[in-house]
Amino acid sequence: MSRIKSKAVSLLIVCGISLWGCSKETHETAATPLVMVTQPNRSDNEQKSYAGDVQARQQTALAFRVAGQVIERYVDVGDQVKVGQVLAKLDVKDAQLQLNAASAQVENAQSAVKNAESELKRFKELLPSHAVSRSQYEAVDNQYQAALSALKQAQSNYAVSRNQTGYNQLISNKNGVITARNIEVGQVVSAGQAAYQLAIAGDRDVVIGIPEQAIGEIKVGQAAWVTLWSKSEEKFAAYVREISPAADQSRTFSVKVALREGSAVIQLGQSARVFFNQTQNNLLSVPLSSVSANDQQAYVWVVQKDYTVHKVPVTVGAYGRDSVPILSGLQPQDYVVIGGMHLLREKQKIQPIDRENRAVTMSAGASR
Repeated sequence: MSRIKSKAVSLLIVCGISLWGCSKETHETAATPLVMVTQPNRSDNEQKSYAGDVQARQQTALAFRVAGQVIERYVDVGDQVKVGQVLAKLDVKDAQLQLNAASAQVENAQSAVKNAESELKRFKELLPSHAVSRSQYEAVDNQYQAALSALKQAQSNYAVSRNQTGYNQLISNKNGVITARNIEVGQVVSAGQAAYQLAIAGDRDVVIGIPEQAIGEIKVGQAAWVTLWSKSEEKFAAYVREISPAADQSRTFSVKVALREGSAVIQLGQSARVFFNQTQNNLLSVPLSSVSANDQQAYVWVVQKDYTVHKVPVTVGAYGRDSVPILSGLQPQDYVVIGGMHLLREKQKIQPIDRENRAVTMSAGASR
């Protein structure tokens, strides 16, 4: 009986050890996370896109030609205006006073000319009889000429004052759309101070920003196509018309893309996206979610042959809509992690799977 009990106890110990081992193996398997991976795409064609907005090809500032106080404002941002349309008015009280003064000066000058002319006529009649000397006659003639000059000056001053009175109205010189307003009723403006910005009706551009690392790929005249956020299914042919010679503070170059078609239906200010197709041999690219950065250094997680991950610095090109071109740092046979970059750590062991949730087997060439 004691022998049976001894065998039973031994059997229980063996089973217990076996169950503990199975439990430990199951725990270790559960602790190894499933991580989605992919290999870099290889393509000779790369499509890049940049967001921008539709702007008028020509814009102009509209300003009063004289200083004064704004008393009327008739248009605002977004309004369509036509040639000859009155946009705003200034107070003309001071200008009217100057005009009245100039008119009085003209009247005085006309009277002076009339008197000088009569005196010259009288002296001219007396000159043959030697009732007046030649020098006296010439002095009167000089006075007449001076009166004529004064009259011309007064008439010029009157014309200037009259024009300034008429300049109290700001009139549009082109058809277009008001894109900015810089005045308010009651505001005192100086001559030449911009009151409105007018986008002239006609040809339109899509203005985009190109990062400095990609500006070398863009050339004037390069073909492109444009889509609108509101009409993403429609495509409009376009081309690069102008490239800014210098970058702004964010190291971005302004590029103007001219539309070959669609100007009649595309409205100013609409959001748009410009697409470029470029050819490059053996180009590698990875999904956007595969790239992260630390201290401005881009990196990806690469899976090793022992199923651990290793952080690999990479050089990237211009970011596309869904992918990032990798200029250096990756090999075509590498497997990179898709997403969840911040959850991983160096040398962490993973269970790699593809987009179909199938296990990925690492080859011997996967190590670095």
